[in-house]
Amino acid sequence: MRLTGLIAAVLLVAGCSAARIDEPAPSSPLPSTSGTAPTTTSPTTTSPTTTSAKPAAPPAAGAPIADVIAWVESGRPVDPAGYHLATHDGQTTDLNDEIAFTVPAGPRRATVCMTSADSPDSTLACLVDLVNPPSPPEEIYGEWKGGWVDFGGNTLRVGSAHGDPGRFVQGAGAELPAGSTLAYGDYRCRADGAGLICVNYAHRSAMLVSPNGVEPFGCLHPVPPSTDAGRVFSCAS
Repeated sequence: MRLTGLIAAVLLVAGCSAARIDEPAPSSPLPSTSGTAPTTTSPTTTSPTTTSAKPAAPPAAGAPIADVIAWVESGRPVDPAGYHLATHDGQTTDLNDEIAFTVPAGPRRATVCMTSADSPDSTLACLVDLVNPPSPPEEIYGEWKGGWVDFGGNTLRVGSAHGDPGRFVQGAGAELPAGSTLAYGDYRCRADGAGLICVNYAHRSAMLVSPNGVEPFGCLHPVPPSTDAGRVFSCAS
């Protein structure tokens, strides 16, 4: 009996010891409420970049070239592949790498434009039905065309004499719809109700042509007309 009681006492002591070992450690004291509470931050979310609003209207005369470029680039791009043909009297000519397009001009004749790598500065030429075309110089050779506009980036010439239709003998290109932009080489043009605006990126210059007139932008400034042009603008100092 004494042995049985001794065993029971040993087991009781062991059980109490185990209970004391397994007891959890006392919790750390709570931080004082007088201090600054920890800040809870939400996961960082990157907002999409807000792009500048598209220009609401075509640039006015004298507008900065950056505004002109923004207006042109805000149009709807078209595929240049659709503007390598010119049509005249039902006959279509493949212009290969050259570009030709037509811009409606309301009640007046449409503006037709065409590039030519063989011309000085690879100019873009347009025939515009100007309300007030420039007068011809005193002496000219060939037929005076007051609405012939040559835009080479660093030069802009309005009115010139030609003995033949030149590049336009091949006809006119497809229509460039209003609000659309056509890019090729250093140029990008946008057709609009206000007229046709073309930018030359190489020289950061531009022109606006419509029956109401021709406006230069960027580095282009008026210079004395030559003997074969009505109005001349140049980027040269």
